[in-house]
Amino acid sequence: MSQRRKIARAEAEKAKRRRTFVGALTAVIVIGLFAGLTIYNNRDTTPAAEPETETQSESLLAECGPIGTPRVDDISYSAAPAASTSIAPGTLTLQTNCGDIVIETDPAAAPATVGAFEFMANDGYFDSTLCHRLTTSGIFVLQCGDPAGNGTGGPGFTLPDENLPAEGENNYPAGTVAMANAGPGTGGSQFFIVYQDTTLGSNYTIFGKVTSGLDLVQKIAEVGVDGGGPDGTPAQSVMINSATYEP
Repeated sequence: MSQRRKIARAEAEKAKRRRTFVGALTAVIVIGLFAGLTIYNNRDTTPAAEPETETQSESLLAECGPIGTPRVDDISYSAAPAASTSIAPGTLTLQTNCGDIVIETDPAAAPATVGAFEFMANDGYFDSTLCHRLTTSGIFVLQCGDPAGNGTGGPGFTLPDENLPAEGENNYPAGTVAMANAGPGTGGSQFFIVYQDTTLGSNYTIFGKVTSGLDLVQKIAEVGVDGGGPDGTPAQSVMINSATYEP
C-alpha cells in the first residue's frame, strides 16, 4: 500500500472517531436535558406553597369578583360529626367570589359524608378558603375544601367510603360532587366538582350533585390552570366566601 493511501486511511479513521464522539456527546446532552425536565416535572407533585394573603385586585372572568384574604389556619376536630339521619336531600350552598354553587346532597346514600358537611359548613369550616386545584385533561374537576389551600389540609377526622360508583366510562358525570382522598377510608373535607363527564376508578364517595352554578365552574375551567398545563392552581382564583347547609 502506498504511503499516500496509508495517510488517507488514517485521516478517514480519525474523522470516523470524531463523528462517533460527537454522536455520543449529543446523546449525553439529550439524556441530561430529559433528566432535568423529569426532575422539574416531579416538583409539580409536591404540595404548593402557602397561598398569599394579599387581596386579589382583579379577576379574569366578568362573573368573578376579587378574593379576600384566604384563611390559612386549619380548624381541627377531635372526632367526626354524627352521620345524617335524614333521607331527604339537603342543600349545600357555596357562596364564592364567582357566584353561588348550589349542591343537592344525598344523605340516604352517604350519611356520614353529608352529616360531616352539614356540620362543617354551618361551623364556618369552609369560609374564606380557596379552591386549590383544577384539572383540565383526562379528568375534569375543580377541587376545594382545604383550608391550607395546597392540598394538604383536613379536618382532623376521616370518613368512610360511601356510595362508590360502578366502574365504567363516565361514571362521574358532569355535576357530580365527590370526596377527594388519599386511599380507602381517608375522606376528610376536600371534595371535587366534576364539570365535564369524567371516568375515574370507583374510589370516591359521591355525596351530591350541582343543581346551580355548574356553568360558573365550566367557565373557570375554560380560563385554565395558572401558568398553563393540565393540572394545578386555577388561573381564575376561586374563594368560598361562606358555605351553608340546609336540610
